[in-house]
This record gives sequence, structure tokens and C-alpha cells, in this order.
Amino acid sequence: MNAAFNHILIAVDLTEDAHHVADKACALRSAFSSQLSCTHVIEPLSLAYGGDVPMDLSTIQDQLQETARIQLDEFAERLNIPVEQRHLVFGRPETEIHGLAEEINADLIVVGSHGRHGLALLLGSTANGVLQGSPCDVLAVRVGE
Repeated sequence: MNAAFNHILIAVDLTEDAHHVADKACALRSAFSSQLSCTHVIEPLSLAYGGDVPMDLSTIQDQLQETARIQLDEFAERLNIPVEQRHLVFGRPETEIHGLAEEINADLIVVGSHGRHGLALLLGSTANGVLQGSPCDVLAVRVGE
């Protein structure tokens, strides 16, 4: 059994915590001489607000997409991740991250986790969603403390 990680996918929310997640992924990249990809998932506003918003959200969604593209490019540039390995996708984060990991043959997903307890843990989080049903190993990096 091969214990090395050949392709690591960093799934980030593009907050300040993303840099801490990236530090862990980069340490693993160095240790295993891994290929590194990154992704940010934009949840469509219609999903976030249950589809009951009585107005056209397309302009706001376009602005969110453009801002996220710029932030993801800046994030990836600092990590020397090539353009073709930067993925800005739309949908439910855990579903899109799983699909992308399979598509690019990632053998490790690195994601930030706020380490929720109690009711917040029961309700779930993106990190917990990524862990459940992942096609590969998942490293949840504790952030936001």
C-alpha cells in the first residue's frame, strides 16, 4: 500500500483561515513531493436563501464569482499553484469537493474545520460534509481559534 499523497486538493473558504489550511497542505506537499490543486465552492444564493428571494440575484452572483476568482487566484499564486489546478465551482460544497477530488484523482483533501461542538456539530459543517462520503483521505485542519 502506498502511503504517499500524490495529489492534494486544498478546499478553502478564502478567509484568513485559508492560509493556515494552506500551510498544512504545503508541508505535506513538501514531504511527499505532491501535486497541489485548490478549490473554492460558491454556493448559489438561491440555495443559501432557500430559493424564496423575490428578486433577481444574478448580478450579485456574478459579483461574488468575480471577487472569488480574484481571491482564489491571489491565494493560489502565493502557493505556486498553476492556473489549470485552480478550481472555482458552484454548488453544495461537500458535493462539489467530492466530485472534483474524483475528477482530478486527488488522494487527500485538506479543509479547514472550526471544531464545532454540541448543536453546531449535530447540524453539520462543510468539513464534516467533506469527511462523510469522501472518495479519499481528508485532513481537517483546526482553524478560527
